[in-house]
Amino acid sequence: MVEASFEKWLSMIRRLDGSQRSQALHALALAEAAAATADALSSADVGPSHDAAGDDCTTRPTPQHSAVDESPLDKLGRDRIESFGCPHCSSAEIGRWGRAGGKPRYRCATCHKTFNPLTGTPLSGLHFKERWQDQAQAMIVGDTVSKAAERCNIAYTTAFRWRHRFLAALNLDKPQRLSGIVEADETFILESFKGKRGKLLRAPRKRGGKASKRGLSAEQIPVIVARDRSGATIDAVLPNLDIASMTTALGHVIASGAVLCCDRGKVIRGFASRARIKTHVLDAPGGPKPDAPQFHINNVNAYHGRLKEWMRRFHGVATDNLPNYLSWRRTLEAFSKVATPDAWIRAAAGLGPYQQGSG
Repeated sequence: MVEASFEKWLSMIRRLDGSQRSQALHALALAEAAAATADALSSADVGPSHDAAGDDCTTRPTPQHSAVDESPLDKLGRDRIESFGCPHCSSAEIGRWGRAGGKPRYRCATCHKTFNPLTGTPLSGLHFKERWQDQAQAMIVGDTVSKAAERCNIAYTTAFRWRHRFLAALNLDKPQRLSGIVEADETFILESFKGKRGKLLRAPRKRGGKASKRGLSAEQIPVIVARDRSGATIDAVLPNLDIASMTTALGHVIASGAVLCCDRGKVIRGFASRARIKTHVLDAPGGPKPDAPQFHINNVNAYHGRLKEWMRRFHGVATDNLPNYLSWRRTLEAFSKVATPDAWIRAAAGLGPYQQGSG
């Protein structure tokens, strides 16, 4: 604004009534907040200015910045804001708020709290982020804890903690729907108290071991796996092999109009009947009927085989941690051959392959 126009604007302030003065002050505060945000963005490692006017910041995420200059954490922060909003209140009114500790910071105009791309994720608070790429690579190749510790140059106990921090968010990363022809079948994994301290109800087994009874028993933990022909996979540890547990695991994910292929197991057929899902029951898992060769459960049974062969390297998985290992294998299958350390770090921060695919 030129000097003469500014002087004229100032002379007219006295004519404003109370309501108009309040509106003018609010507009000035917003303009000053926008300027403060722009100043913070222009300085890569300078923290935010703590002006009183900053309390009125109402800027949204900053899409005007070129993606060429974005670091992986900058992109992660932008994508998490687009997907979830503020981690404290879910508001979409977010502005940049400088940087701290090598990470971008943001400020919510609704709750006025600041955060970084990892706030509210299992990775929040983990140190040595320069070694996370190595940890992600350990997840991709399926390293044991000792090999992951060696790869990342960290203690064995730290490697174990990192593994389960990296897996925690993946428990929630599942497809929303299975459609078309859906194959479902149970498999069983030997119960394990690996890592438990104190008295067990049975004699301990060495490095996984074998069940004391042949066939199915209380020592075998039921796991349900369902896959559609696109490869989308749902899995769950069943607390009991009954219709109620099966309904909890699958009742909300099989789309209307889907055809469920299963064997003659009573539980899964009972679930399908109650849920009114069209079902194709196979007399033999590996033998589809000649007049309907498309209806089989070979894909899900092959998945069972890959899962158990992959888990063999761990010499038994603690039953308490079994959901994490199911999520690990499911994520490997979802990423297929395009897995990268950056993609795994994003998955560990809540943007897994199914979440990324839906964005």
